[in-house]
Amino acid sequence: MSRTLIVEADGGSRGNPGPAGYGAVVLDPETGEALAEAAEFIGTATNNVAEYKGLVAGLRAAHALDPQARIRVRMDSKLVVEQMSGRWKIKHPDMKPLAAEAQSVFPSGQVTYEWIPRAQNKHADRLANEAMDAGKIGRQWEPRDSRAALATAAAPARS
Repeated sequence: MSRTLIVEADGGSRGNPGPAGYGAVVLDPETGEALAEAAEFIGTATNNVAEYKGLVAGLRAAHALDPQARIRVRMDSKLVVEQMSGRWKIKHPDMKPLAAEAQSVFPSGQVTYEWIPRAQNKHADRLANEAMDAGKIGRQWEPRDSRAALATAAAPARS
């Protein structure tokens, strides 16, 4: 029986488009422990692009931990959850390659998507805001937790 991991992801922009960033965390579903974190300032982008980039980063971090795991993605972006679940069409040309990238990390049968209220997505939201704050002063986000740093460093490079 394969292990289950929870990916929580968020993205935001200060202005839409505006300075943007994302945050993602991989959690142990039994203990709630953060196993890996990822965040990045991505420059000027829309909120939806940042949300998708957070999803991709979270999936990659989970894959680095266990490529055989079943993944429960939890996000407060109804758009991303519905599109990635196949219930809504992806019409915007900027979203299509990001959705394809997210779908390529794990086989589709290994990943489920769930919408959660913003108040339940505080960890990923905090990481996204830390990334945007770092970008505002010309820096990139760096993890605080050494285990999260190791797991994030083990994730494959983004293309």
